[in-house]
Amino acid sequence: MSSESDDEAVFRALANGKRRQMLDALKDEPRTTGALCERFREMDRCTVMQHLKVLEEAGLIIARREGRERWNHMNALPIQRIHDRWISQYAGHAMSVLSALKDELGE
Repeated sequence: MSSESDDEAVFRALANGKRRQMLDALKDEPRTTGALCERFREMDRCTVMQHLKVLEEAGLIIARREGRERWNHMNALPIQRIHDRWISQYAGHAMSVLSALKDELGE
């Protein structure tokens, strides 16, 4: 997969609010699929699994089997890649514009 298509998969995965909530749930510690189903009771297990599949295909989670359980770990590297490629560049430009405006208003 190219970096461009990797980014597309991440953006598609993050476009859904439930998937973002799942990532929030995995931010501090890995959780089993069963624990995620308990946390997201408004969805059936099949729907939770479909969301986890999208997150895994985007590289945002890494799933590991331990016995009968499937542990889901968050992988923040794709989000960092998005930040480095898209957000930091534009944030730097915005800061320079604000700095120039401040200098102009201060004079």
